[in-house]
Amino acid sequence: MKIVLNYSLLTLFIFSLSACEGLVEDLNDDPNNASDSPAELIFTGMQLANATTHTGLTARLTAMWTGQMKGVDRQWGDFQVYNVGTSNFTTMWDQVYYGTLRNSRIVLDKVEPQGFRVVAGMTKVTQAHCIGNATSLWGDIPFTEAAQIEQFEFPLFDNQMDIYASLQSLLDEGIADLAEGTDIPISGTDIYYNADKASWTAAAYTLKARYYLDTKQYDLALQAAEDGISSFDGSMYLEHGTTNDVDQNFYWDFLTTSRAGDIAAADAQGEAYLVTLLDPANENYRGNAKTDEAARFNYYYLGADQALNTPGTIEPNTLSLSQGDTLNGMFAQNASFPLITYQENILTLAETSVRMGDFDAGLMHLNEYRAFLSEGGYIDDTYQEHFTLVYEPYIAEDFAAGGMENMDNIFDNDALLREIVEERYVTFYGQTIAWNDERRTRGSVEGIPLTPNAGTELPWRFVYSLDEINGNPNAPDPVPGPLENMTIYQ
Repeated sequence: MKIVLNYSLLTLFIFSLSACEGLVEDLNDDPNNASDSPAELIFTGMQLANATTHTGLTARLTAMWTGQMKGVDRQWGDFQVYNVGTSNFTTMWDQVYYGTLRNSRIVLDKVEPQGFRVVAGMTKVTQAHCIGNATSLWGDIPFTEAAQIEQFEFPLFDNQMDIYASLQSLLDEGIADLAEGTDIPISGTDIYYNADKASWTAAAYTLKARYYLDTKQYDLALQAAEDGISSFDGSMYLEHGTTNDVDQNFYWDFLTTSRAGDIAAADAQGEAYLVTLLDPANENYRGNAKTDEAARFNYYYLGADQALNTPGTIEPNTLSLSQGDTLNGMFAQNASFPLITYQENILTLAETSVRMGDFDAGLMHLNEYRAFLSEGGYIDDTYQEHFTLVYEPYIAEDFAAGGMENMDNIFDNDALLREIVEERYVTFYGQTIAWNDERRTRGSVEGIPLTPNAGTELPWRFVYSLDEINGNPNAPDPVPGPLENMTIYQ
């Protein structure tokens, strides 16, 4: 279901001058003077642009602000202490609006009049995936009028809650299109699922659950997750390859090539919070008689175990078989990147079940996930060869007052919820959704107890792009800074 894409050729695909059989007619007859592109090629470009909005600057910055990594040099040292400016977000803002939203609107304009509902459904789910991520990071953003410059030169900023409601409707439309459509896109066009309708539909429901979770509509999140991704093989991952400057993992390229040394996971002030949870030598270690995190610790972090990894400061693990290493770390050169996963869906079922008052169902789903981890889960095979994976099932007594997961004697429901939220935090290493969870649960008994990297406040949002502020008179004035809260968390 997953395809390795040559990223450097994608822009050429989008503006291709060659003739191509496709879903869309009425293209220029002269291939050397094309003024349009087939919908399939624009669709592929849209997918890649969407993937970069989840795997580039947004992922690295949220990983730092969520205590999973640390910025230690050059501008990343400033980012670590929340010193960011509007110009830092221009490229990622463009990927959202020009790369993804604009192209998705073009694809829909091409395929919907011709009744190609499968392509339309996949496009709507991708659009929702991108805009949902954007509003979770920036708050109020242009959406209804955005990427339609012919009609709306200066798009209005939609209210964040209105955007979430619109995304739920958009995903419902996408699900209906996928169910009723019969068209078959050209093989290789869809780099996520190769046009597998069932996989797209399940991913759409997992997205619906994610957005209901963001807005704390836990009953609706539970309903959506019940139809979401039900196996690891059904997860949406962005696949990578081993060709330099072509298809390698974005994290690997940043950490080893373009900005080596700028990000680590420990500095003079200590280890990143996630490291303390996974490091058996740390007093904050989350392991217990039923849980051994050695495999995950070493898979995540280089330097975690000098017997396996290169000695030195703890940093994100970029070891790669393709580079002659004997291990493939979390951010190996060809490591795939999670976009919408089984891991997310099963843990959403666990969390929302508890929040809706069903302790037993929440515990059951958590143990389903732990069984998945004990069988290898998403940890690379090279690490499974070195470690025994221990994730034994919990029982209700473990969360009762004085139990191994409730030594501080809080309510058993809260203890179970705390464990699930923490498991989500650990699982979503390097992903923007970890920050969504942290902000959503901030200050609660189950929340992740982060200490600000600077000052006394944790950040709530990204700042708007300089180009948007300068070019759109409808942009907020004054511009909200990173410490200003956003609608869904107030």
